[in-house]
Amino acid sequence: MITISLSSSIPLQDQLVAELRRLIATGKLSVGDDLPPVRQLANDLGINLNTVARAYRELTDAGLLTSVRGRGTVVIDTTERPRGKPNEERKRVEQILGAALTDAKIAGFSESEARAMIERQIERIWKS
Repeated sequence: MITISLSSSIPLQDQLVAELRRLIATGKLSVGDDLPPVRQLANDLGINLNTVARAYRELTDAGLLTSVRGRGTVVIDTTERPRGKPNEERKRVEQILGAALTDAKIAGFSESEARAMIERQIERIWKS
């Protein structure tokens, strides 16, 4: 269910946060679902438990997770708390998309290939 790459240049915590966000966005994790305990997930992934704890904390701060005494970490929402005004959120997301598209162009992908990638991601996330 949760996969990360130990050989990636992307920090493990960032990979874990992105993976958990993907699972929530695609509905594979829903409100009320329990996440594995920090120690168990760290052991399963072969990473430091502090890395898992920091990832859980980041998603808790975003309003997606919470810790429940006696139960562990639980999904409490499928929409993050806004980081700013709606217009600022839109600009932030557009900057991220712009950076990804810049990477695609620099990597040599054509415009049509980039559009196909975007369409695949929309299908994967919104229509899963």
